[in-house]
Amino acid sequence: MQGKTKNNKGKEIYKGKQSLKHLKAATNGNVESIEITDKNIRAFDCPARKYGVDYSIKKDKSVNPPRWLVFFKGKDADSLQAAFREFTAKKLKKQERPSVREQLKKFKEQAKNRVKTKTIKRDRGRDR
Repeated sequence: MQGKTKNNKGKEIYKGKQSLKHLKAATNGNVESIEITDKNIRAFDCPARKYGVDYSIKKDKSVNPPRWLVFFKGKDADSLQAAFREFTAKKLKKQERPSVREQLKKFKEQAKNRVKTKTIKRDRGRDR
């Protein structure tokens, strides 16, 4: 649960990531969902908080690979689309970058294949 506050009547209001039960109670059952097949669903949390989306995430294990269902309030549809756009842009940007381990492996190979030339220069540094 991201956060909860109390309104002036003393009732708790949940914001951000929350349980499906609280989400349905806040919207009187008016909940929409979207399907995601990504493994790194936690990266979605940051853009969702940025756009103020109230959502709930459930894992559907009946299919292989498992898919994720994101439930959200019907009025948050535009905010959710903006959050997903930012989420996918970040994901694509990370995929375009080369892997650090692959770069390290390449540089190790270059270091092994490098010819070592050792020159000894003896100079006492005395000039007369």
